[in-house]
Amino acid sequence: MTAADLGMGAACVWVLSAALMTMLFKGQKLWLCAYGLIATGIPMLVALFFTNGPWIALAFLAAGLSILRWPVIYLWRWLTGKRRTPDADA
Repeated sequence: MTAADLGMGAACVWVLSAALMTMLFKGQKLWLCAYGLIATGIPMLVALFFTNGPWIALAFLAAGLSILRWPVIYLWRWLTGKRRTPDADA
């Protein structure tokens, strides 16, 4: 087995475990899982980029963003300063 094979296998396990966690956990436990998935997913993304190339890393990034969509939405709102307030709906 090469490093590229191990990286792809680890990425597949990460995607499957992330999907399973989003189905099983709710509320605060889901956010704890999301923090762990982010902490393990970023180094894996870098490793996939160097071992398999940018297209595989981009596919993994798209899969990770689709699974972890709420942390990405909150990060986007925090970066752009568009926070939703209770008075905004009125």
